[in-house]
Amino acid sequence: MSYPLDADRETMPSLTRKQKIASVAVIGLLAAGLGAYLSTGSQPAPTSLTLRPDDAAMVARGQQVYLANCASCHGGKLEGQANWRERNAQGMLPAPPHDETGHTWHHPDEMLFALTKYGVAKVAKMPDYQSAMPTYEGRLSDADIIAVLSWIKSQWPAEVRAQHDAVNQRARKG
Repeated sequence: MSYPLDADRETMPSLTRKQKIASVAVIGLLAAGLGAYLSTGSQPAPTSLTLRPDDAAMVARGQQVYLANCASCHGGKLEGQANWRERNAQGMLPAPPHDETGHTWHHPDEMLFALTKYGVAKVAKMPDYQSAMPTYEGRLSDADIIAVLSWIKSQWPAEVRAQHDAVNQRARKG
């Protein structure tokens, strides 16, 4: 699927076939793991996983929490780290951007929440998966995680927000 606001492909380094296959495999495993994880109901979910990018108080709180906990890696302007699609010397992916050039908005609210709270390894049921991103279970409240994600979404252009809303609708139907 192509998104009109994806980064200009001419300015991005091309991925090798092996990198593309690995990326698709990781995304597939994440989706499968999240589906299995959510269907087991093994962790209590917050009462509402709907992001609220139009709630001024929620967004203000989310910005504060983001700047204190996320900006050091994902950037104060949501720009992420350089070469975020390529594994570093330690075999980990750098922090992706959370603006419209990244892939955050391609995922439903529930997945964003679970990945932030529990981490990729737990959500995808891949205990050996290595990531530099800490898990926020026990460090941030569910409300703070939702506030951060709401602030992130509030920064996206209207078209990207609408596309994210459509992602959520498809996820809730499926």
